Amino acid sequence: MKPLIGTFAALALAGATVVAGSLPAQASAPSSATVNFAGTVALSNCSGSLVRLPGSAATDPALVLSNGHCLESGMPGPGEVVLNQPSSRTFSLLSATGGKLGTLRATKVVYGAMTDTDVSIYQLNTTYASIKSRYGIAPLTIADTHPAQGADIRVVSGYWKKIYSCSIDGFAYQLNEGDWTFKDSVRYTSGCDVIGGTSGSPVVDASTGRLVAVNNTINENGESCTVDNPCEVDENGAVTVHQGIGYAQETYGIPACFAAGNQLDLTLPGCTLPRP
Repeated sequence: MKPLIGTFAALALAGATVVAGSLPAQASAPSSATVNFAGTVALSNCSGSLVRLPGSAATDPALVLSNGHCLESGMPGPGEVVLNQPSSRTFSLLSATGGKLGTLRATKVVYGAMTDTDVSIYQLNTTYASIKSRYGIAPLTIADTHPAQGADIRVVSGYWKKIYSCSIDGFAYQLNEGDWTFKDSVRYTSGCDVIGGTSGSPVVDASTGRLVAVNNTINENGESCTVDNPCEVDENGAVTVHQGIGYAQETYGIPACFAAGNQLDLTLPGCTLPRP
């Protein structure tokens, strides 16, 4: 399993239907938001983004979002949740055109997991207001509503300084990869043929400019449910493989898990992030 992209999830289930090649691309809706590299960051091995919640204040400690499998401590096992782990990890903050503006530094991993989802959330040693004042960069806002099928999206990789354009083809009820299982994953159309290093990239709705998911894997060579070859499992247990198709993990449930001041509280009503 490569920490640069591929992901995860369990059970090599038999009888998979293999769909060679890519799913057909869908027509994109007109874009009304400018999507560029502003608000994105590059990690040592992955991509990520400077993010805020809908209720975040300018004076709150800033947050960075990436994948759980990008954690410097290694990939969390199934059922493992990382909470408030000290971290001094650095992130390269990018300009709208992808140039490096400066270095941001974490104080802790607020949350990290690869169960049901694949996310890591870091808290920085500075505020949104300070970042805006020094670099002129505002965070991406995490949408608190479920992404829509057919939405025109951009996958913005800070690691590669590359933007992929495609649509949301649909949603995988369950996505299995290696020992990991993800739920209700975003499936891309073929335009987002992501590669190693794009893990953790923000998936931005091109019509709103809001972050709706975090990129995390692609089926590389048509294998079923193995590392770097995720398979889909429906409600009845039927397995399908889409070779060459990438996936992302939805983020709309994250805001419900944060109280005022960007403070994580997994006991809040509506919070569905896995607990330790």
